Amino acid sequence: MSHDIKTLLQQPKAELHMHLEGSLEPEMMLNLAQKNGVNLKYKNLAVVKKAYNFNNLQEFLDLYYQGMSVLQTADDFYDLTYAYLLKSQQDHVTHAEIFIDPQAHLSRGISLATLFDGVNRAVKKAQAELNIDTQLIMCFLRHLSEKDALNTFDQLMEYRDNFIGIGLDSSELGNPPEKFKNLFELARKERLHLVAHAGEEGPDEYVWQALDILGVERIDHGNAILTDEELMKRIAKDNIALTMCPLSNKALKVVPNLADHPARILLDKGIKVTINSDDPAYFGGYVNQNYIELIDGLKLGTAEIQQLIDNSLNARFV
Repeated sequence: MSHDIKTLLQQPKAELHMHLEGSLEPEMMLNLAQKNGVNLKYKNLAVVKKAYNFNNLQEFLDLYYQGMSVLQTADDFYDLTYAYLLKSQQDHVTHAEIFIDPQAHLSRGISLATLFDGVNRAVKKAQAELNIDTQLIMCFLRHLSEKDALNTFDQLMEYRDNFIGIGLDSSELGNPPEKFKNLFELARKERLHLVAHAGEEGPDEYVWQALDILGVERIDHGNAILTDEELMKRIAKDNIALTMCPLSNKALKVVPNLADHPARILLDKGIKVTINSDDPAYFGGYVNQNYIELIDGLKLGTAEIQQLIDNSLNARFV
C-alpha cells in the first residue's frame, strides 16, 4: 500500500453499518462464556475460529446468535461497545452509527435497561476519551413477525432518547421489506431515521420495497441494485447512500472476489457508496481493513478513496 493511500486512510471517517453483536471477538466470547456460566459448543479458541468459515448468510447467523448468548450483564455490553470504539479510533473513525438487535436480547431475558446501561456508558467514555461521536440504531429481525417487532418497538419507546433510528436485518430471503410496513410507519411518526438491509442476498425488488414502502433514507448493502438500471438512477437521483461491506460480502460469498465488487461501478454512476465493516469480528477486519482490501481488489485510485471517505461523512445522520 502506497504512502498516499496510508495517509488518506488516516483521515477522519464515519462508520455507518456495524452490528454491535458482530464485534464480539472470539477471545471475548470465550471469556464471557466462562464468566457467565454459558455453555458454548466451542471449547477453545481454535474451534471458534474454525467455525468462522461460512458458506452463506444463514450459517453466519447461526453462530452469531449463539455467540451473543454470552452477553448477560451491563458490564458485558460496556466491554463489547468500548472494545469496538477503541478499534474504531485506531482506524480514525470519528462518527459511528451502531446497529443493535434488541429482540435477540429480550428473547434471552436481557432487559433493555441492562443493554442501554452498558452501551451508553461506553459511548460516553469514548466521546470523552476517544473523541468518537456514537449514535445507536435499533434493528429488527426480519425472520420474526411484524407483531413481534411492534411489541419490541413499544418497549423501546421507553428509551426513545437512547437511539436515533431503526433498521431491518437478519435473514433476508423470504422476508421482504413490505412485511414491516406498519413498523416503519410508526417509526416515521416518531421522527426516527429509517434504514434497512436490502439487496444483500435478496433481489433488487427488496430495494425498491425498502425505498417505496418503508421510506428508508439509506440502504444497507444494496449489491443487487447492479441488476436494475432504473433503480441505480433512482438511488443516484435521490442521493440515497449505500452502506456497503466488502469483507462481509467476500466471507458470505455474495461477492467471492473483491475484484468483482460493484463499488467502483456504482461510484461511477454517481451513487453515494460508503465502506463499513458489518460484523468485523466474524468477517476478518474493521473498517480500514475493508478499505484496504477493496482498494487492492478494485485497484482504486486516490480520488475514489477520497470519495468513499467523504461519502461516509456526508451520509451520517447528524
